[in-house]
Amino acid sequence: MKYFLTKILLITLTTIFLISCNAVKRVKESEHLLEKNLIFVDSIESKDIKLSNQLLQQPNSRPAGIPVQLHIYNLASVNRDSLYRDWLKRKPKREKRMTNFFSKKQIDRLGVALSGINNWIKETGEPPSIVDEIKTRRSAKRLQSYFWNNGWFNVETDYTIEKGDDKRATVKYYVKPHQPYFIDSLKTRIDSRVADSIYKINTENSTITSGKQYKTLDIESERERLTTLYRNSGLFHFEKEFIKFDADTINTDHKVNLNLLIKNRPITFGDSTARIPFKVHKISKVNIFTDYSYQNRNKVPKDSTSYRGYNIYGFDKIKFTRKAITNSILITPGEIFKDSDRTITYNQINNLRSFKYPNIQYDVDRDDPTGKNLIANILLTPKKKYSTNVQFDVSTSTIRPFGIGFGGSLLIRNVFRGAEILEISGRGSIGSSADAVDGGQKFFDISEVGADVKLSFPQILFPVRTNSIIPKRMSPTTNIIFGINVQQNIGLDKQNATGIFNYIWKPNKIFTNQIDLVNVQYVRNLNINNYFNIYKNAFSELNGIARQVLDPDSPLFSNPGGDISEAELRIPDGADGFLSESLGANPDEDLNNSQQQEIRNINERKVRLTEDNLIFASSYTFTKNNRENLYDENYSRFKAKIELAGNVLNAISEIAGLKENSNERFDIFGVEFSQYVKTELDYIKHWDLGRKNIIAFRSFGGIAIPYGNANSIPFARSFFGGGTNDNRGWLPYDLGPGSTGGRNEFNEANLKIALNAEYRYNILGGLNGALFIDAGNIWNILDNVEDEEATFSRLDDIQEIAVGSGFGFRYDFDFFVIRLDIGFKTFNPANDVDQRWFKGYNFSEAVYNIGINYPF
Repeated sequence: MKYFLTKILLITLTTIFLISCNAVKRVKESEHLLEKNLIFVDSIESKDIKLSNQLLQQPNSRPAGIPVQLHIYNLASVNRDSLYRDWLKRKPKREKRMTNFFSKKQIDRLGVALSGINNWIKETGEPPSIVDEIKTRRSAKRLQSYFWNNGWFNVETDYTIEKGDDKRATVKYYVKPHQPYFIDSLKTRIDSRVADSIYKINTENSTITSGKQYKTLDIESERERLTTLYRNSGLFHFEKEFIKFDADTINTDHKVNLNLLIKNRPITFGDSTARIPFKVHKISKVNIFTDYSYQNRNKVPKDSTSYRGYNIYGFDKIKFTRKAITNSILITPGEIFKDSDRTITYNQINNLRSFKYPNIQYDVDRDDPTGKNLIANILLTPKKKYSTNVQFDVSTSTIRPFGIGFGGSLLIRNVFRGAEILEISGRGSIGSSADAVDGGQKFFDISEVGADVKLSFPQILFPVRTNSIIPKRMSPTTNIIFGINVQQNIGLDKQNATGIFNYIWKPNKIFTNQIDLVNVQYVRNLNINNYFNIYKNAFSELNGIARQVLDPDSPLFSNPGGDISEAELRIPDGADGFLSESLGANPDEDLNNSQQQEIRNINERKVRLTEDNLIFASSYTFTKNNRENLYDENYSRFKAKIELAGNVLNAISEIAGLKENSNERFDIFGVEFSQYVKTELDYIKHWDLGRKNIIAFRSFGGIAIPYGNANSIPFARSFFGGGTNDNRGWLPYDLGPGSTGGRNEFNEANLKIALNAEYRYNILGGLNGALFIDAGNIWNILDNVEDEEATFSRLDDIQEIAVGSGFGFRYDFDFFVIRLDIGFKTFNPANDVDQRWFKGYNFSEAVYNIGINYPF
C-alpha cells in the first residue's frame, strides 16, 4: 500500500508540475498563444480532419492534454550567447578567475557548448504557436477553396479571433457552403482523330459521370486517367498539360456542364509554332547495353548478339545469357509504345539485383519516313559480382544470461550467367548458461552454429513452360534454400535441417503469391535426457505427485530415505521411471484419477516435445498490401496461408507397402513424419489521423489440425501467445493454452486467435508514444491433448480470450525504431472467474517488452 501511494503521489506531482509550467512564457505582450481552432459548418462544429488540415496554423501538440514540447522549448534561453558573456563580465574578477583555471579557448568552447545545449532544447521542443491574422485569413481562404473544389461554388467563409487576458486565443472559422453543384453533361472536342477514337472506346472507367457532385479531384483524376491511357496506347508525345476542362455554370440551376478539350500536339519550327495530330508509335528496335558506364558512353561495343528481335551489346564480353536479359524487359520490338512497359521493365531489372538503377531512353527512328517508329535504348550498369557482410552482437535472455553472436554472408551475382543470385551465410554464437553465471567451471558453456545457402533464379523452373500463366511481367522467381542449425547445451540440443523449393510472383505491386512446392524440415533432439531440467514446471508437478504416492526410500528419488517433503526424483532416470510405472499396466494404487490424468498430460507433452520431427510440407501464401512506401501510414495488408504436410510421404508409404510401427504409424528412417493441415489469416490496417497520430489494428487467426500419421502438431509449426509482437501483457510462451495459466515452459498449441490495436502519437522529436490493447489466446483442438482447461471444445471457450493493455515509448532513428512497451494483464483467464479483471494491474507485475520496429 505504501508503494502504491508513493506512485500516486509521484504521478500527481509530475502532472501538477507540467500543468503549472507557464505556457505563455515566451509569448510577448502583444501576442496570443493559439489554444484551439474551431470550425463551424452551417453553425455546427465540425471535427473533420480534412477541414482541420486546411488551416495554416495549429495549436501546439498536446500528448495527454499537456503541451510537453512547448514547455521544453520554454526551458531554453532566448539569447544563450549574450547571457553567457554578460554572466562572465557581470563581476570583473569572474572572468579573470576562470582564465586562471582555463585557457581563453576553453572558456570560449564552454560558451559554445552551453549554446549547443540550448539549441538542442529548442530543436527538441516546439515554439509557441502565435496567432497570426494573416495566416488566419489565408486559412479561411483555404477552407473556401476546399469547399469550392468539392462543388460548393457559392461557399462563404469568415473567422473570429477570441483573445483572452492571459495571452491565449481561440480562432473560430465559420463556413456557409450553400447548395452544391452537380455534373449535368460532358462534351468533348478532341482534334486528333486517333486520340478521339481511343477516348471513345475507353469511357467506362471515367471518373466524371452525370449526376455526381462536382469535385476538382475527380477532374484531376480524369486527366491522370486519360494521360495514362494515351501513353499506354502508343501516344509517345502526349502530356497531361494537353488536357483542358471548361465548366459552364451560368443559368444552370446548380448544374455543371463540362467541356473536355484536347488540341493537337504543338511543335516549334524556329520562331513559329504549329500543331500536328498525335500518332501511334511503335517500337522498331530495342538496344540493350549490358555493361554501360559513363566512361564508355562514346565507345563502340566490342560484343553483340541478338535474341527474339532484341539487340544486345557489351563493351566487353557479354556476361549474361540472352534469355536472362530479355526476360526482364517488357519493351518489345514491333509492339506499340506503352509507358507501363517501361515502368515494369524498371522494376523487373531492379528485382534481378544484378544491376544498378537502369536508364531507358527513347529516340525517334530516323530510318522511318513516317516518324512513327521509336528506338528503345536500355542502359544497364552491373553491380559488383561479390558482396560481403559481417555481423556481431551481444545479447542476454533468461536462457542465456550472456551471449556473443557473430555472422557473415557472401552474395554472388550472375552465378550461371542467367542473373542468378547465390547467397551463403553463416552464423554462430557462444554464451553462458545460468549455471555458468552462478559459478560453473566453464563460463562459455553453450554454443550454436548455423549456415544457409540460397540460390535464386529470375524465372519459374518447371518442366513445362508457364509463361501463359505467370508471364514475365509478374517478376517470377524460383528459390532453392538449404539450412542447418546445431545447438550445444541449449535446451534439448536440437539439430535442425531445412530444405525449401518455392516460387514467388507478383501480378502487380499490391498482390504477391508464393508457393512452397517443397518445404522439408528435420528436427533431431540429441539430449532428451535434459527435458526435466528445461521444463521445470512439469518436473515440479510430477515430483509433487511422486512425493504423495512413493515411499521415502524409493530408489527413484535422488536422496532415498530422507524427508519426503524434500525428496527429488532423479533426472532423468527417476522421473522417467515414475512416468513408466504410473502409465504401465500396474500403476501405484495410491494414484487417484486426477493424478493419473496429470501424469498422462505430462507424458504426452514430453513425448511430443522430445520426439524427432520430419515435416514434408507444401503451402500457398497470398498477400495483398496496398502500402505505397515506408512513410505511408494509411494502408491495409492481408495475408492468407494454407499448408499441407505429410500427404506425399503417406502416399509413398502406402504405395511402397511400408509397415506401420508399434504406434500404428509410418516412419522414415525411424522418424514418424508429421501429417496435418494448417491455415493462417493475418490482417493489418493503419489509419493516419494527421500530425503523426496513427491508429493501428491487427487481427490474426490460425489453426493446425493433425490427421493420418500424426495426432499432434510439431513444436516448430505450433502457435504461442505473449511477447513483444503479440499480447504484451504476457511474456513469450507464457499465455495459455486456454485457462491453464501458462503452467508449463514454452506453452504452445494448435489454435490461435489474436487482436491488437494501438494509438500512436508523437511526444517530441523522434520520441513517440503509444496506448495499446491486445487480446487473444491459444488452445488445443482436435489433437491428443485431453486437458479440458487447455482445449477449445465449445463456443463458450471464447471467454478465455486474454486481454492485455498498456503504454509504450518508441524512438525513431529513421532507419529503425527502438521500442519499449509496458503491458499489464487486464483480463487473465487463468484466474478464478471473479478475479480475472484488473488483478495484478500494477508496475511490479507488468511485462516490459523491448523490441525493434513496430509490432504491426
